[in-house]
Amino acid sequence: MTYLVTGCAGFIGFHTCLKLLERGDEVVGIDNLNDYYDPRLKEDRLKLLLGTKNFQFQELDIADRQAMADYFARERPQRVIHLAAQAGVRYSIDHPHAYADSNLVGFLNILEGCRHNEVQHLVYASSSSVYGANQKLPFSVDDNVDHPVSLYGATKKANELMAHAYSHLFNLPTTGLRFFTVYGPWGRPDMAYFLFTKAILEGRPIEVYNHGQMKRDFTYIDDVVEGVVRVLDRVPTRDGGPKTDDGAESGDPSPVPGHPSRSTAPYRLYNIGNHTPVDLFHFIEVIEQALGKKAVKNLLPMQPGDVPATFADVDALTRDVGFAPSTPIEVGVERFVAWCRDYYRL
Repeated sequence: MTYLVTGCAGFIGFHTCLKLLERGDEVVGIDNLNDYYDPRLKEDRLKLLLGTKNFQFQELDIADRQAMADYFARERPQRVIHLAAQAGVRYSIDHPHAYADSNLVGFLNILEGCRHNEVQHLVYASSSSVYGANQKLPFSVDDNVDHPVSLYGATKKANELMAHAYSHLFNLPTTGLRFFTVYGPWGRPDMAYFLFTKAILEGRPIEVYNHGQMKRDFTYIDDVVEGVVRVLDRVPTRDGGPKTDDGAESGDPSPVPGHPSRSTAPYRLYNIGNHTPVDLFHFIEVIEQALGKKAVKNLLPMQPGDVPATFADVDALTRDVGFAPSTPIEVGVERFVAWCRDYYRL
């Protein structure tokens, strides 16, 4: 089977490509290799992918409408894993147009490519940021998510709505994955765990927001990729919805009562989180232990767009694909620190 992975030189995209290639699939990847963070890290990930069998790459911006239409028509992938996006909550405050271009226009181009080229299944990255101002923990895919607190979160919620429309209108099977604070080797340098580790190794203070009064559902990259691939292999079908008088499906685009994550369209949503929130100070302690070095902490107020806690309910993921992320942070952080020391020669 041929899979298209967008954002293949990104953190999750890179690891997803490796997983698919290891099991013998054909992978075509695209990425625009932008400079949101150091492009050298993306280029080094890409070099590893290009050194494998069954992988092809094209540098391409998903916001380029004609280029994306031409690419889909030429490659005709059977399934699509859409992981390209403008990431980052804080960055969205000062650079909003980057999110409109990539996360809205780009996502529409992906949907159109899938629609016109008979793609069997579109799996796309959403985010825990869609939960926004929600205070009920753990976060469930059946919760209301109508109050985002960042533009980034709003664009990811928009992606879920756009996907449902295409699932209903064109019978395109789509599955959205709400990722929770993914970490691990080859990770994103703008993420807190990465910034903490490098700063401690280089003897610089670390910036700890909300004076450390935060919890995050840190999720190890191998667990995330396992969830992505299991979901990819499970193409959603229509759930039973309203019936006509003769007992047939009415075709109404109705949500399944009590389950906003499911629909009479071939549409699903899942959380992928470790379902074990960790106090930020404890997470820093785990990094310190792995490094054998203490951090100097600069305590700062909460940043706009941040939330005090995230906590994933993964019951739906476990029920449908038989998997729940479970890597302890002690194991995941040790692996990340070992990679960081080696990659940066620290």
